[in-house]
Amino acid sequence: MADIMQFVPVLIVGFAASLGLTPISRQIAMRLGVVDKPNQRKIHLDHKPLMGGLAIYVALSLALLLFSPPRYLAQFGAVLAGAAFLALVGLVDDRYSLPARTRFLAQILAALGLALIGIRMNLTGLALVDIPVTIFWVAAITNAANFMDNMDGLTASMSATAALFFLLIALTQGLSLVSMLAAAVLGSALGFLVYNFNPSSTFMGDMGALPLGFILAVLAIKAQFDQPFSVLWVVPVFVLALPVFDINLVVFTRLLEGRSPGEAGKDHTSHRLMSLGFSQRQTLVLLILSSVVFGLLALLVSASPADVALKLAIFGVGLLLVLFGLMMWVRQRYQRS
Repeated sequence: MADIMQFVPVLIVGFAASLGLTPISRQIAMRLGVVDKPNQRKIHLDHKPLMGGLAIYVALSLALLLFSPPRYLAQFGAVLAGAAFLALVGLVDDRYSLPARTRFLAQILAALGLALIGIRMNLTGLALVDIPVTIFWVAAITNAANFMDNMDGLTASMSATAALFFLLIALTQGLSLVSMLAAAVLGSALGFLVYNFNPSSTFMGDMGALPLGFILAVLAIKAQFDQPFSVLWVVPVFVLALPVFDINLVVFTRLLEGRSPGEAGKDHTSHRLMSLGFSQRQTLVLLILSSVVFGLLALLVSASPADVALKLAIFGVGLLLVLFGLMMWVRQRYQRS
């Protein structure tokens, strides 16, 4: 197991920088008019400053650049460049509301950039297959993180939880690059969460959700559990079970109801739990506990013999399917009422 102490400074600097920069990003957002206004499809009832993503991005970039070994600077630079591009797209969207297809195109371009520099999956060992799969994966997780930014603290908590389990798994596997990147995300997300926990004083906006989703997708790829035709591919899927589950649930629901997948609405996992009577805080706790359960499952799969890993993978996928069916039932019940 890698020495965890070498990643503590990355986590601390990411946390401290995010904690200190978030109030500044909040003031900048108010001056520029980058605020989230309440409407019928949102939970909050007052104007909330966006641009928390600025604090998150600067904090994690600072943590990485200060402590990164020279051999990682090229890859970190490429990842941070892609994240910066998406942060800028997110800022424009937060201010002027870009069309969904424009945001999706930006995600595809950022994913393509990763694939072209060699950060890509190895599911089949065939570049003609693995590059499109990589682009799909990165765009999907980036979009999923953005989808989850629908209530106080959700995307920040999910990102921190996923980063924690990527850190733990990477430490057991001796993957120092993944550990360092995960520590930076964990620290910066937690620092922002201080201000974003319900009742929040600021939102990260697309400027934060898009880069976070992008980097989480990179962590999943660099964790190296995508060996050709291996059951270990479920490890990053389980770590990111919450955003993977939510985006599939929402897209399936909207297609079933004859709506566009890019159309906003109160049909996310969080909204369905709140329709059952849970408060925002209770919903957040339930969702993060579910992330912890699947994160622990991912940790077990990564450390188990092949036959045990297969059984755990089948159990985890089966549990996700049961929960999917339950959330579909909740949606039907909510619509009838």
